[in-house]
Amino acid sequence: MISLLPGAVTLATLNDVFRNLTPAQLDDSARPGVEAAAEMVAQAAAGDEAVYGINTGFGKLASKKIAPKDTATLQRNLILSHCCGVGEALPEDKTRLMMTLKLLSLGRGASGVRWLVIDQIQQMLAHGVIPVIPSQGSVGASGDLAPLAHMAAAMIGAGEATFDGRRMSSAEALKKARLEPIVLGPKEGLGLINGTQFSTACALAGLFDAWRMAEASMVIASLTTDAIMGSTAPLLADIHSLRGHAGQIDVAREMRGIMEGSEIRESHREDDTRVQDPYCIRCQPQVVGAALDVLRMAAKTLEIEANAVTDNPLVLVNEGRIVSGGNFHAEYVGFAADQIALAVAEIGAIAQRRVALMVDPTLSYDLPPFLTPDPGLNSGFMIAEVTTAALMSENKHLANPCVTDSTPTSANQEDHVSMAAHGALRLTKMNANLSVILGVEMLCSAQGVEARAPLATSTKLQDVIAMLRGQVPTLGEDRYLAPEIEIASQMVRDGQVATAAGLEVAK
Repeated sequence: MISLLPGAVTLATLNDVFRNLTPAQLDDSARPGVEAAAEMVAQAAAGDEAVYGINTGFGKLASKKIAPKDTATLQRNLILSHCCGVGEALPEDKTRLMMTLKLLSLGRGASGVRWLVIDQIQQMLAHGVIPVIPSQGSVGASGDLAPLAHMAAAMIGAGEATFDGRRMSSAEALKKARLEPIVLGPKEGLGLINGTQFSTACALAGLFDAWRMAEASMVIASLTTDAIMGSTAPLLADIHSLRGHAGQIDVAREMRGIMEGSEIRESHREDDTRVQDPYCIRCQPQVVGAALDVLRMAAKTLEIEANAVTDNPLVLVNEGRIVSGGNFHAEYVGFAADQIALAVAEIGAIAQRRVALMVDPTLSYDLPPFLTPDPGLNSGFMIAEVTTAALMSENKHLANPCVTDSTPTSANQEDHVSMAAHGALRLTKMNANLSVILGVEMLCSAQGVEARAPLATSTKLQDVIAMLRGQVPTLGEDRYLAPEIEIASQMVRDGQVATAAGLEVAK
């Protein structure tokens, strides 16, 4: 169980929640602030003054006053009416992360919900009652309304949830876990569905996966450099310090370390003044280094957002006021997701060119055509390279910005939206595509390095090849490649490639 201090949770902690499905709960120090805000809401609900979201309708219906006796019904109706999500269900890892982010937001003591609401989320996480969250339906403003409504519905015994690996009604799931549905009080439904937690969870998942892709690309690019007997002079530290960008410096340093001791490298060290290698070899630090720095910028934004209060209205206990604002607008998350998408697309674009370089007999520095020992009768990695081209192109399309695609909703009350949910959701597909591009590059570069025998690559890269060859043998005669591409891609996705090379780049 992870203890969370609202406002101070790190991305490393959230990565633990995401990767390991570790349940989380708020630190007890958050409780007094939560209860103070809830008391203010209770007083407002009992009063005569109209306070948005507490005793009024919502959105365009904010001018409609609601009687005190109907405030509980108002909140339940809000949840049920907003359960309009469609599409595939969000995976459990992202759903748990979303619920954890909602804990962090509510725990800041500015949402006005009772501790009972927070504890319901905590108990569901601890007992494995995971709401079924349709992945489509949010425009990323006024909160991720539909996805968060499905989460809230499970808390009150409506909608669906999974328990013990089975999908069922949330009422049944709660019963099996020996939990009770809760009845929402004033503002609590609004506090649950307002916020950016769906978009932020998906963006964080995309960020965590993209970082793995970036690390794997450094290892695999090093393997490719040896496979084509490429020059390592472009990795010299002085080149990169003269430019000064941290990511570029980091990538060059890591690649030098990965390739240290390579016999292949030593065999042509005196030839480093030869005709320059193509950019996909020579400019890996500049391209992936830039991607690293972009990911770091996005990470900073998302860490702030993960700790933020993003619902509406906000309960300002110190001022004794309940005020409406716009923290639910996910523009920051949308920009971060678009940045991550650009980084993922560019890492894949340069990797795909390295695959093309290795299979092309006119460019591959005397490697066998398409990396097959018997070309003509065999096609080798010819079509595997075509697959990488297809996925690279798809990622280029997917990398187009989402945050600029606003459209008015809710009778023009919500007239500018972030589309952060779209931007964040597409990162799952993009990272999956990139893992295949890098997986194919690893298959090709391992084959190319083996063609340089008896010269050997570095010890670290030998360990990478040994990991691969433990499940995928060297390609001789043509065979059914799809399962082997999936194995290599999974090694990239799981972080096995970076681990085999002993690589861990500071975030």
